[in-house]
Amino acid sequence: MDFSKHLQKAEEATRRRQWDFAIEVYQQLLNLDADLAEARGGLRRAQKRKFEEQKTGKLFRAAFGAMPLGAAKALLKTKRYDAAAKQLESYLASNPLDVDGNLMLGLALEGAGFFKSARAVYEFLAEIAPGHAEGLKRAGAMMQKAGDVPKALEYYERALKADPRDQEALKARKDLAAEAALKKGGYEGASHSRDLLKDKDRTQSLERERRRHMTEDEMRAEVERMTARFAEASTDVDLMTQIAELHEKLGDYEAAAEFVDRALSYRKDSFELAAKAGDLQAKALKKAMARADKAGDAEKAAQLERELCAHEVRDWRRRVALRPNELALRFEFGKRLMRSGELDLALGEFQKVLPEPRLQRDVRFWLGQCFQAKGFGELAKKEYSKALEGSSEVDERAKEILYNLGAIAEAEGDSGSARGHYTRVYEIDIGYRDVAAKMERLK
Repeated sequence: MDFSKHLQKAEEATRRRQWDFAIEVYQQLLNLDADLAEARGGLRRAQKRKFEEQKTGKLFRAAFGAMPLGAAKALLKTKRYDAAAKQLESYLASNPLDVDGNLMLGLALEGAGFFKSARAVYEFLAEIAPGHAEGLKRAGAMMQKAGDVPKALEYYERALKADPRDQEALKARKDLAAEAALKKGGYEGASHSRDLLKDKDRTQSLERERRRHMTEDEMRAEVERMTARFAEASTDVDLMTQIAELHEKLGDYEAAAEFVDRALSYRKDSFELAAKAGDLQAKALKKAMARADKAGDAEKAAQLERELCAHEVRDWRRRVALRPNELALRFEFGKRLMRSGELDLALGEFQKVLPEPRLQRDVRFWLGQCFQAKGFGELAKKEYSKALEGSSEVDERAKEILYNLGAIAEAEGDSGSARGHYTRVYEIDIGYRDVAAKMERLK
């Protein structure tokens, strides 16, 4: 059955911010086909957007979702996956950003055999929790099941970035890399892997590509071998990224960045390549700064620091342009703008990120920093105070906020308030910055 017109209707409603109508259409489609990935993913995102605009209290959401969540857990234990998925959808309707709830939904859909829907849920989970290793692994497994090896590898790489010691992800990445190498080498027609042993040189080449830990000499030899291959396959993006990875491991960030930039010229919309290019250029500048510092060239180091600051603004602007709806990226972009002195632009980015519940405390802190830097003491105090709300202990962030509140009070001539803020830091950490000296001065 063709659901394209109904999907278009739901997508249009989402664009018009008609969340309830979009959600209703997506739910109707899933009632007709529980494995319709477009509807499953659309439902997750529509509920997320509605939640961000019309937030309800935590207690209300917890109370509203308690029954379906409990029912879903019980159903999962008895392997009634289809029924569990429906209960989890009811729970996530009011708790769309619950990471564990979304992971359970993906697992329930897998158990029910709805692999396309499960993949859509794991992709959504990767968006809202980019550092959640288990969700990224499941996304990789679903991509592998769908036959999308490059995408599966991408998710496993992200899972290992979140948890480098995850053995399951390490093994999956190794196996997928070997599979990709086999296909690329023209061996997919071999009747058995042992047939490959007939070509000893090729087999050794595949083993080298599978090996994840090489000595420096082995890496240099591999760079030479791959560079020779590149001379004959100058448009092979995968080869470019492999050469870049080796250069990066050898500490030659300029050479690595050159190959990633070349790969990016063929895949201009690749967020992963754009991010890698930005990271490598930043590493190259930091390495040059370290050399200048070691040589005692303070002027050169200061110049490189300015270049790094300008580069990071350009880099994160490009990342946001590629994924404009990812608020975590906007948050990082805002921090780079602030460090470069572009306070008004930074404020604009932070204000866009405020609807994201997981980032609110940090965003409030950075908003306070911006307002303080601009000399708007009252606005800074307001944001700092909100950032402190709900904090049960004076952690490092709280100490920084209290210190800044003290500094604002001092600047306003309010010694009593300043001492009160500094006291809260002093009683926890006497060695924090110059808080001890400030306490003596304000006695």
